[in-house]
Amino acid sequence: MKHLITLFLSLFTTILLGQETYLHCGRLVDVNSGKILTEKTIIISGNTIKSIGNGYQTGVADAAVIDLKDKTVLPGFIDMHVHMEGQSSPNTYIQKFTLNEADVALQSTVYAKNTLMAGFTTVRDLGGSGVNIALRNAINKGAIVGPRIFTAGKAIGTTGGHADPTNGMKKDLMGDPGPKEGVVNSPEDARKAVRQRYKDGADVIKITATGGVLSVAKSGQNPQFTIEEIKEITSTAKDYNMLTAAHAHGDEGIKRAILGGINTIEHGTLMSEATMDLMVEHHTYLVPTISAGKEAAAKAEIPGYYPEVVAQKAREIGPRIEAMFKMAYKKGVPIAFGTDAAVFPHGENASEFVYMVEGGMPIMEALRSATITNAKLLGMEDSLGQIKEGYIADIVAVEGNPEKDVSTLKNTVFVMKEGKIYKSE
Repeated sequence: MKHLITLFLSLFTTILLGQETYLHCGRLVDVNSGKILTEKTIIISGNTIKSIGNGYQTGVADAAVIDLKDKTVLPGFIDMHVHMEGQSSPNTYIQKFTLNEADVALQSTVYAKNTLMAGFTTVRDLGGSGVNIALRNAINKGAIVGPRIFTAGKAIGTTGGHADPTNGMKKDLMGDPGPKEGVVNSPEDARKAVRQRYKDGADVIKITATGGVLSVAKSGQNPQFTIEEIKEITSTAKDYNMLTAAHAHGDEGIKRAILGGINTIEHGTLMSEATMDLMVEHHTYLVPTISAGKEAAAKAEIPGYYPEVVAQKAREIGPRIEAMFKMAYKKGVPIAFGTDAAVFPHGENASEFVYMVEGGMPIMEALRSATITNAKLLGMEDSLGQIKEGYIADIVAVEGNPEKDVSTLKNTVFVMKEGKIYKSE
C-alpha cells in the first residue's frame, strides 16, 4: 500500500510540474533490431521519450522512478482490427433492438479500458454504429480511459451484404438503407459513402468485400462488390488520405479487393496460393485475426449461442484461418497484427501473438507486426511503434521473457500511454 501511495504521488508530481519519469528496464525489446537489450533507462518528458541510456540512471530528487528491473519492456501494442462498441454474447443479435445508443456508448468505455490495460495503446476500429467516433473523441480529450483509436465509423457494404445493418430483420423493418447508412450498389454510391464517412469523422474506410460469418445472411464467402465499386472507394479514400481495409473470406472477393487497391485484407480465410502471390505483388497486407476464427468456431458448438445460419458458417470458416496464416507467412505475404476483438472479449487481444507463433512466425516478427508495421500503415511510423528518442511514450511491460514464453505477453503489468501511467503492478 505504501508503495502504491508513493507511486501515485510521484506520478501526480510529474504530471503537475512536467518533471521527468525514469523507467529502469531490466530487459528492453528493440523491435527494430529484433534484440532484447538489458539494464536500460528510458527517460520520459511529458508525453515523449526524451532519451534511452545505459544502466539505471537517476535524475533529480523528485523525479518519478519506476522499477521495471525484473520486467521486459516493449512499445505499446497496436491492434489493426477491433470493434469497440460491442462484445460477443448469446444476446448479441437481440441487443440491436434492445440497446439504445447511450447503452452502447457506456459499454464501449469498459471495452476501451480493458483494451488499454492489456497493453494495446493504439487500435483501428473497423466498424460500428458511429459511437466509435465519439469514443475516439472522448479518449483524445482525456474524458475516457482507452487506447488511441483510428476508426472507420460505420463499415461499407452492399444490399444484403455483410455490413447491411438490416440483415435478418423482418421486411417492414428492412427498409432500403443507402450510402449514408453505409450500403452501396454502384460506383456513385461508393463515392458518396466514403465522403459520408469522412463527413462523419472517420479516419479509415472499411468495406465488406465478401460475405461474413457473424451476419445473419446465408453466405460467408461470396464476393459482394464489383471491382469498379472497390476502385471508386479506394480512389476516393486516397483523395481524403484515408487507409482502406476489406473484410474478406472468399478468394474471389479477396482478389477483387487487392486489384481494386485496398490496403489491408481482414481475415483472408479461404485465400488461394495464387491470391497470396497477388498480395505479395501488390504489397497488400493481411490482417489474419486468428483469434476470432478460433473463438467463432468454439462458440458455434454451444447450442443457441449463434443463430443456426451463423453457427453453420462459423463451423466451416472459423477453423480455416490458422492454416491460411501458416501458408501466407511461408509465401511472404505482408502481415499486420489484428485480432477482431469483440468476437472474443476485449482485453484478450494478446492471444493473437501466441497463435501467430504457433503458425510459424518468430516472436520478434510478430512483435514487429504489432508495432513498427502497424504504425507505418497508420502513417505514424515517425512517432509510434518503437521505444525511440522523440517518439510518443507508449510503453508496456510484462513478466518474464517473451522470447522464451510468448504467453507472457497476455499479462501486462505496466502500461504507459503518452507518458501517463495507467497500470503498474
